[in-house]
Amino acid sequence: MILLLFTAFIVILCYVINQIRKPRNFPPGPPWLPLVGNLRDLKKLSNSLGGQHLALQDMARRYNTNILGLKLGNDYVVTVFSYDIVKTVLMGEEFEGRPDNFFIRLRTMGTKKGITCTEGSLWKIHRAFVMTHLRNLGYGKNIMGFMIKEEVADILELLSQNLNVQVGKFLAQSVLNILWAFTTGTRFSRNDNRLNKLLDLLSTRSKAFDISGGTLSQHPWLRFIAPEKTGFNLILKLNKDLNKLLMETINEHKKTWTEGRNDDLIYSFISEMKREDLGDSTFTDDQLAMICLDIFIAGSQTTSNTLDFAFLAMILYPNVQTKLHNYLDNKLKNTDKLEYNERQRLPYVEAVLFEIERFFHVVPICGPRRVLKETTLEGYNIPKGTTVLISLQSIHEDKQFWGDPEVFRPERFLDKDENLIMYDRLIPFGLGKRRCLGETLARNCIFTFFTEIMSKYYISLLPGSDTPTGLPIPGITLSPEKYNALFTKKYS
Repeated sequence: MILLLFTAFIVILCYVINQIRKPRNFPPGPPWLPLVGNLRDLKKLSNSLGGQHLALQDMARRYNTNILGLKLGNDYVVTVFSYDIVKTVLMGEEFEGRPDNFFIRLRTMGTKKGITCTEGSLWKIHRAFVMTHLRNLGYGKNIMGFMIKEEVADILELLSQNLNVQVGKFLAQSVLNILWAFTTGTRFSRNDNRLNKLLDLLSTRSKAFDISGGTLSQHPWLRFIAPEKTGFNLILKLNKDLNKLLMETINEHKKTWTEGRNDDLIYSFISEMKREDLGDSTFTDDQLAMICLDIFIAGSQTTSNTLDFAFLAMILYPNVQTKLHNYLDNKLKNTDKLEYNERQRLPYVEAVLFEIERFFHVVPICGPRRVLKETTLEGYNIPKGTTVLISLQSIHEDKQFWGDPEVFRPERFLDKDENLIMYDRLIPFGLGKRRCLGETLARNCIFTFFTEIMSKYYISLLPGSDTPTGLPIPGITLSPEKYNALFTKKYS
């Protein structure tokens, strides 16, 4: 009996030591607890500071490091800060992988398909396919500009009828409509239930995840014990509703598909499915549904949230709004039309938008990446399979580079002759092969929507309403708190 107890003690002791022992020369960070690692501390700090991105920054400051080493459950997790290290990770082939954990499986509806969360040949084949066919459909060309202008005209019509609006809602509808048109070949009306349902599902789902996967990812068995508290039931319902909506659209396309029909992304994908009608083809219904979801997630929320922050900034910084109005009145006095490819005529507008991207950081952390082979980073050993999180916020708030990063000051992007300065330290869309697919559309949407509306309207708070704090709502993407604004026409 004593021998049995002693053996059990040794086994438990070895397990505990193995759980808390860090790999040789692992990046600095807090000590690890058995089973949970740093999961409990990270969650507690995230709740108290208002977001996981802030908790990770706080931990890095505490340990005076630009490479923070954590263990979440049984997973090694490294978060990188500062431009040089972030650039190394974003550009390095050994960091191109994606984790394959419970969080990723939930994110991809149990499939590990699509583009965003895949790697290797599946990622390369389908990323190339999507980019080729989006370009064929007009992505990055004049036709995309026409689609954006159509949505702008719709917004201006809405504002002319109702000058008191919830800003985030009408922006999100318009951005998603453009993505929906590229993907399905159709456009929603603003009161279409499917449009608003899709927006609600995407928004709720983005707040149900955090970038490292959370407790459920590290301990998936908890879904059997506490399915409600862990959010498992909520995510399952959201996934089911999203999959139903997407598959209804895909099946409608299948019924009307004819050979050679490639007038939207779904038709193009179905054509490839027919061409590769083989058992081992990766062109499947699940893959198509996840590609559509990736496009909507990556393109709609980041773009509409950036615009939402842009109009909020005009309320919070009225001196910038006044300067912008005077600038636009002077620059656009001889024309009421502005094309995106003429944006170099308006460097101050671009400076304002650059500062909005820097100051509000809609995507504070990008990733997660998976290390494909054992490597080193700034002298630290990074084991194969480690998850890497990338802090874009740390670059955009670097005091040594920006001087006064806590100040909203668009002029930092202009030289003494009022020419635009393009800083390589502004990377809201990332870098490298995994750079955001939707960057071209996002930049065009943000510039065109913002310029067209601000050239025609003043924006202010409703009389008697509280001023928004400007603090973001946490999630994988950050969004401003909901606010209503009054749009007053500049010229009647």
